[in-house]
Amino acid sequence: MNEDLPISTRNSLLLNRSRAAVWHPCTQMKQHETLPLIPVARAQGCWLYDFDGARYLDAISSWWVNLFGHGNAHINAALRDQLETLEHAMLAGFTHEPVVELSERLSKLTGGALGHCFYGSDGASAVEIALKMSFHYWRNSGQERKCDFVSLAGSYHGETLGALSVTDVALFKDTYAPLLRGSQQVQSPDARLAEPGESAHDYALRAARSLEAHLQRHHATTAALIVEPLVQGASGMAMYDAAYLAEARALCDRYEVHLIADEIMTGFGRTGTFFAYEQAAVSSPVSPDFLCLSKGITGGYLPLSVVMTRDEIYAAFYDDNVTRGFLHSHSYTGNALACRAALATMEIFDSDDVIATNRRTSAKITAACDGIARHPRVRNFRHRGMIWAFEVDTRDAAFARHFHQLALAKELLLRPISNTVYFMPPYVINDEEIDLLTRGARELLDA
Repeated sequence: MNEDLPISTRNSLLLNRSRAAVWHPCTQMKQHETLPLIPVARAQGCWLYDFDGARYLDAISSWWVNLFGHGNAHINAALRDQLETLEHAMLAGFTHEPVVELSERLSKLTGGALGHCFYGSDGASAVEIALKMSFHYWRNSGQERKCDFVSLAGSYHGETLGALSVTDVALFKDTYAPLLRGSQQVQSPDARLAEPGESAHDYALRAARSLEAHLQRHHATTAALIVEPLVQGASGMAMYDAAYLAEARALCDRYEVHLIADEIMTGFGRTGTFFAYEQAAVSSPVSPDFLCLSKGITGGYLPLSVVMTRDEIYAAFYDDNVTRGFLHSHSYTGNALACRAALATMEIFDSDDVIATNRRTSAKITAACDGIARHPRVRNFRHRGMIWAFEVDTRDAAFARHFHQLALAKELLLRPISNTVYFMPPYVINDEEIDLLTRGARELLDA
């Protein structure tokens, strides 16, 4: 774009070009006839800026990916350095230092329980990989009947065909139902569904009995259970007690069913521990058979996903027969630049003691949300780690769109899910930004 043009003209031109040429995700494009796109010229820290200098606090971490702010100096430096040596090489028959080091570091974070990493480009790809690995493992093990999958009611695992098959959000799934393989859903441990007087812990255990009943009947044909640990994102930030994960692990062991942990959103410190599944460990470590990671893995810089799994599963594919190998690939698998961004992201976790720092930040934000939690229009205020959510009592069928527009006028990027408003800011949000976010949300509720 010609930088000699007036700034307002550059904004307008970019909007017109984008509407004409870009098909935006999860969007009814016709709405942008009246709801303008936001042209992002640059970003720094928690802020996005347009060409006019208008700014927006990125309170949802740009779809839950940005951990340490836009334009992070450490990640920038790591990428510049990597550009001087290797940008990409195919991972079939070749390897490179960033992908090896990243795999070793990730395995160490699981205590060595998950020692093998297979890379993709995004969260849905990771789910596809895990589903195919589980299916293929049972086939290689002589148990071809184990080919069905079970997920939680209200679950979301991505929008490719395999991932959508285990998703239970009608908005995404219904249109494409004829293309999808069937799966089964069991009762969600979502604490909002508890009976009056029933604790989140007790309700989680009750939901686990639903899973137990399902596996009793269908374990012979069930390959895996897939869950979003602790928080079901797209169904409205449904939060549940970690007791469910512990029970799910025990039941999967009892009935010889794989446990797939979809930590695409919950991983990398978002729920208060590095991995959400860690919170299920009471007396001994708990780990899934497959761990799917993406979003925050590169700090929001580059597309990357990974599926981690155990030695036993890896060994079932290790054979002279090529058809017993895992037949899946992505052209940019283990991209060197993306792996280097991921390594830089994990270096920040170490150098800044991020998990402990997040606990202090979380306490500040929760305290600042007191007026929101007690607001007469708010229902089910809840939080887990660096995620806050609540429902708004409203009759406005277009509440999410209207709230989003009004929030932009207060310099806030918020994107409600139906009538659920949530905050998921970058971990580097400061006290002034916390005040702006919580005060602005209260004013919107008052209005």
